[in-house]
Amino acid sequence: MTSAAKPRSDWLEGALAGNIGYLIAQANVTATRQFNVHIGEPLVLRPVEYSLLMLLRANESLTPSQLARALVLPAPSLTMVIDRLQQRGLVERVRSETDRRSQRVLLTAGGEALARDAEQRSPAMHAEMDAALTPGERMLLTELLRKVAELGRR
Repeated sequence: MTSAAKPRSDWLEGALAGNIGYLIAQANVTATRQFNVHIGEPLVLRPVEYSLLMLLRANESLTPSQLARALVLPAPSLTMVIDRLQQRGLVERVRSETDRRSQRVLLTAGGEALARDAEQRSPAMHAEMDAALTPGERMLLTELLRKVAELGRR
């Protein structure tokens, strides 16, 4: 039996067994489930909103174009995410003092508090997935996923 036809429970994956997109999608189901349990449902955050808050927490403020690149989102989608977070009082848009045409997005006090809470919940979110990997496997997986994610930023 080839690895492409390797049985998984009571079905065969066939050509999907080595398909990177399929395997990433399968892993994403697990990651999303963990996110929803530990962060999404308790803090009423979507994964992209969490990521945006974490980016702002790490960088103080970013331009919409920097956020769009980091999140691999088209500008209209990013605008909707920022609008939702702004309506919740978590972020604000501020005009640049040096270039009035440019904006920066930054956390409000409420956004900082929520981002801090989310960051404190992150280890519990990752614990189950981390338990399935050795530290070396986790480092390798992280490096490989960064390479694949970088394709979206080109």
